[in-house]
Amino acid sequence: MLFAHDTEVALRGAAALVNTAATLPTDHDDLTTVDDLDAFVREWGWTGSRTGDRGELDAVRALRPRLRALWTVDTDEAVTIVNQLLAEAAALPQLVRHDEWSWHLHATPPEAPLATRMAVEAAMAMVDVIRADELDRLRVCAADDCEDVVVDLSRNRSKRYCDGTCGNRANVAAYRARRAGTA
Repeated sequence: MLFAHDTEVALRGAAALVNTAATLPTDHDDLTTVDDLDAFVREWGWTGSRTGDRGELDAVRALRPRLRALWTVDTDEAVTIVNQLLAEAAALPQLVRHDEWSWHLHATPPEAPLATRMAVEAAMAMVDVIRADELDRLRVCAADDCEDVVVDLSRNRSKRYCDGTCGNRANVAAYRARRAGTA
């Protein structure tokens, strides 16, 4: 394990949130309704209070570009974004234990708005990434027709494609190109 379990979960969750946004004309937004947000929250195990309304959805949607930037900026800019996210939330890290989780860090109370909790969880995970000088593990999918973000937690830093079908498509295309060259 490269990072603490909660850091890895927060990084994957932040990437999943970023990837709900449409970034190319051929993409579609996966977070357009409160029901979409409810499903996302269930899938990623977010705890704490919820308003379950359009305002909450809009706040979470507005967070996506700020988090996406963390995948495309240099370390100094990432530090600025992380510090802004933490300061805006008046984050106060504390050890907590709940549900099936052992001791881990939270920096917002459970009654903080969902978007605030999401921003701070991502920022806290980025603190670990930056301190470990591992920002290069965050990248954009290598497929020409994809802009999804990737968290590379592999031992050999080899993950190039998102969790969608991009890696399979690239492998099939490379195989076909090799076969065409030998025929």
